[in-house]
Amino acid sequence: ARIEKSRAKANGNNRFSDGRVESGMGSFVVLNNEGWIITSAHIVEGILNFQQHQIEIEKRKNAYLVIDASLISHQSYWWGTDHHRIDEFHIYKDIDIAIGKIVNMDPVFCSKFPILKNPKGMMPGTSLCKMGYPFYDIKAGFNLQKNQFTFDSTVFPIPRFPLDGIFTRTIFNGRSVNNRYDVKFIETSSPGLRGQSGGPIYDKDGFLWAIQSRTMHLPLGFAPIIQINNKEIQENQFLNVGWGTHIESIISILNERNIYFDLENSSAQIV
Repeated sequence: ARIEKSRAKANGNNRFSDGRVESGMGSFVVLNNEGWIITSAHIVEGILNFQQHQIEIEKRKNAYLVIDASLISHQSYWWGTDHHRIDEFHIYKDIDIAIGKIVNMDPVFCSKFPILKNPKGMMPGTSLCKMGYPFYDIKAGFNLQKNQFTFDSTVFPIPRFPLDGIFTRTIFNGRSVNNRYDVKFIETSSPGLRGQSGGPIYDKDGFLWAIQSRTMHLPLGFAPIIQINNKEIQENQFLNVGWGTHIESIISILNERNIYFDLENSSAQIV
């Protein structure tokens, strides 16, 4: 229940200079009643791209040059409800984490918040679940007169999709660029799906273990030969596993930013 109340969908929309509109979807977790949220860095990288593209568009306009069709002319991110706004993100690319604050969060939107798993109690073989919004495409349009993105009303509600797996091992990728925290991920026996990025990985008790980051493809070391249209084809075999940003790395970031959270087996909020 803690995860269900604190996990929400993030929808990003881009309109390009040639009129094309693309829409993508991911997930995020609301950390506390101040409106702080956590998601994957790659979910919000489009915001940085948009800012750079706006500079390039202005340069081309001033020089009377043709504007590149691949440049983003309009952008909108939707954080679970229409009126939510996040003005700034703290981005940590090495652990694929972005932290921001909903500056006008409605308390009715989220009333329960996750309890973070104590890293000392993380045992391989534990059953975990990933939650997000895969297997669903949003068709967005753009109204030039109103200068806003549009959706068909039938796209809502967007169905959630849980995916189970077990905690297989911890991945350690050294220290951060600023040497302030370990770059750590947890690996799960099931892949992360498109639309689950930025969402929670949690156990049966609802404790948050990680934030879904990516899928890795582990070679199995054998390549059977199959026949297709009378041709022999060698197919390499892989195991698709998920990587989520380790809660230990996340705790280091939250402490650095003085963002409060609840921790398993702790009677007080940790800062």
